[in-house]
Amino acid sequence: MIGNSLPAGGPADVRTGLFEEHRSHLRAVAYRMLGSLSEAEDAVQEAWLRYDRTDTAEVENLGGWLTTVVGRICLNLLRSRAQRREESLESRMPDPVLGREGVVDPEQEVLLADSVGLALMVVLESLSPAERVAFVLHDMFQVPFEEIAPLIEKTSAATRQLASRARRKVQGQAPAPDRDLARQRVAVDAFFAATRTGDLEALLSVLDPEVVLRADGDVGRIRQTVVLSGARTVASQAVLYRSLAPYVRPALINGAAGVVVIGANGKLVSIMAFTVVDGTIVAIDVLTDPEQLRALDVTPFED
Repeated sequence: MIGNSLPAGGPADVRTGLFEEHRSHLRAVAYRMLGSLSEAEDAVQEAWLRYDRTDTAEVENLGGWLTTVVGRICLNLLRSRAQRREESLESRMPDPVLGREGVVDPEQEVLLADSVGLALMVVLESLSPAERVAFVLHDMFQVPFEEIAPLIEKTSAATRQLASRARRKVQGQAPAPDRDLARQRVAVDAFFAATRTGDLEALLSVLDPEVVLRADGDVGRIRQTVVLSGARTVASQAVLYRSLAPYVRPALINGAAGVVVIGANGKLVSIMAFTVVDGTIVAIDVLTDPEQLRALDVTPFED
């Protein structure tokens, strides 16, 4: 909680109020940058501390200034994370944002504006820190390259190239999903209907020929993301989910049709996010990491 020792209505109160006007936006920026809800909160709090120590009286665009502050904080975290991964080879799926269909959550709407599906977040994890910062700030939040360049210590032209390279990766690996949520749900329901009966042909009919399934898992003692591609390969694995069918519950995963799998003991077993394009499934992202799952609130899905 942000506090101050000055009387209510004093300058500190005004500064706090100005920051709070931008908190939701800053959290959205940090989530796209980091893929971690807890780290995003920490980044926003660090931005507050820097703001509180800085005289911003001459700042004309406080929102833009705070966005670049959060960008710098996130860049440092991404660089530190990349170094740790080089040492451990460990990878991690992004944190999902869970919701129920038909239930409006204003905070989630701000956090997930512009359809930040889990598949997109997964692809963002594959970018270099500089690529991610350039792409997120420019393509998602319209920050000019001239303002991003000093953050990543590049020229404006080089920053533009980084964003372009990141954009190509995103477009190639995380296509924009159907905007019609009902159409997404039809495809997901068809997937599980075929899974329950073990109908391979029905599965193939709802999967794009080039569908990609990404799932976190343990390889030896290292946690890595396992990737399968091709409709037949994914379909042959999908029938293995048949035993989970009774525990599948519809959910919104980062604003798109997906499911949560809650076991008989009431514990979250996994989440599955789907990217549906033109009525067929082009990507499935599965999260099973116990530590990440424990942090998710599944009370909205309890009977």
